[in-house]
Amino acid sequence: MTAPEIPRPIPGARLLFSLDPSVSHLNHGSFGALPISVQRAQQRLRDEVEANPLRFYGSGLMDRIVHTRRHLAAFLGADPDGSALVPNTTAAVSLILQSVGLRAADEVLLTDHAYGAVTMAVRRQCRRSGATARTVAVPLGAAAADVTARIRAALRPGRTRLLVVDQVASATAALFPVREIVAAAREHDIPVLVDAAHVPGMLPVDVSAIGADFWVGNLHKWGWAPRGTALLTVAPAWRRRIDPLVVSWEHDEGFPLSVEFQGTIDYTSWLAAPAGVFALRTLGLEAVREHNVALAAYGQRVVGEALGLAPADLPGPGGPGVSMRVVPLPAGLASTPPEALELRLRIADKLAAEVAVNAWGGRGLLRLSAQIYNRPEDYHLLAERLPALIREMRR
Repeated sequence: MTAPEIPRPIPGARLLFSLDPSVSHLNHGSFGALPISVQRAQQRLRDEVEANPLRFYGSGLMDRIVHTRRHLAAFLGADPDGSALVPNTTAAVSLILQSVGLRAADEVLLTDHAYGAVTMAVRRQCRRSGATARTVAVPLGAAAADVTARIRAALRPGRTRLLVVDQVASATAALFPVREIVAAAREHDIPVLVDAAHVPGMLPVDVSAIGADFWVGNLHKWGWAPRGTALLTVAPAWRRRIDPLVVSWEHDEGFPLSVEFQGTIDYTSWLAAPAGVFALRTLGLEAVREHNVALAAYGQRVVGEALGLAPADLPGPGGPGVSMRVVPLPAGLASTPPEALELRLRIADKLAAEVAVNAWGGRGLLRLSAQIYNRPEDYHLLAERLPALIREMRR
């Protein structure tokens, strides 16, 4: 097998983070990792809060939130007046589900790549309203045109009340052609919610050009913002209908302030988020993205080869610019969520490596992320040790 090209590291990148050097951190996609500069920016804000809590919360806080939102919306190509800062994508999904007004005759359509917590939220809201949740299967590695065609064929005009689709799927790292999917749904006036949890920072994006009714992305993954930072963008026709999950003092102002102000929550993660964007831009967005995409491909090849997989057995890149790759695990291994969790924890405990393991389509998928603090040897070390661990678990 021809060895994949080894990506060149970004000099000094590891020194920007405070990660435990005894662990191979190959799962940036789940919770991200904060550069030290962003940690310090947030700590300065926390110090400000504790120096005078009443002044922080009672004097100019909303102006600071609006300023931060405008900065982050500009980074993502989103309308700042139609966007709101929220804790994460999952919270935004529940907010939208509450706001669309599901009825007994309605259905919510998802794909089988949808994030587990999103599927759970959809099913809960459907139980409450009497609506139906339905899933359309999209094969791993399907071409963009095929993906759009499958979803278009699954739409039921007059019944499908909401389509929920990933931009980059968590379990499979698949990139969905969301702009084309949104256009297909618009032919039937079906609203679309785009789950873009992995997009900010990973991919260049123009949210306004996508044209979705609802788009939400986490900045605390690939955008290097503190955890608990996401941006929800809502199309003009829906803004007056957004029903906050919690009613607080800005409720009468309407969206987005009614969603953003939630009393005494910790706003320092939002206010420090621009420091993450600054760090990315300082290093060079394109340089970071190119490094991560190349290293994810390299890691997939190295680990896949160790498990006896030929290049043809490995799913191709989820799409241009995606810095996560999946490695199919042997049949019968991690094929259910509890088994996937068990394998992930064993890899963490026995191999000192943090990875993502997901059960998808009846098979386990090992998901590898790549970030600038990773090196090729991280993947080689996992590849050397993983086969023996798998043999031990299958005895």
